Amino acid sequence: MNPSQLFKCLSDDTRLLSTLLIRSEGELCVCELMAALDDSQPKISRHLAQLRSCGVLTDRRDKQWVYYRLHPQLPAWITQILDTTVSAQKEQLHVCLQKLKAMQCRPANCA
Repeated sequence: MNPSQLFKCLSDDTRLLSTLLIRSEGELCVCELMAALDDSQPKISRHLAQLRSCGVLTDRRDKQWVYYRLHPQLPAWITQILDTTVSAQKEQLHVCLQKLKAMQCRPANCA
């Protein structure tokens, strides 16, 4: 992936915030991103599919849940860009993380 491809992939607010939330939390499922971003399942899923096809994210299935995380083979320059962007988006991420923490039944701790 080259910088132009990365920036095109992250140019949408939903894709950018989803990526930054996943960077902050390690991995998240669609329902967690729906709660954090106040958005619909189809929209979140569509954007996650785009991030996966760009090579930014990878996923794993656990029962009925699909968890998304940063691709483990991302080049260091991409990780540095994401770290810098997390700092630049600190306030917006804080709001999203508060919504995520308020989620009643997250898949990881709700059987």
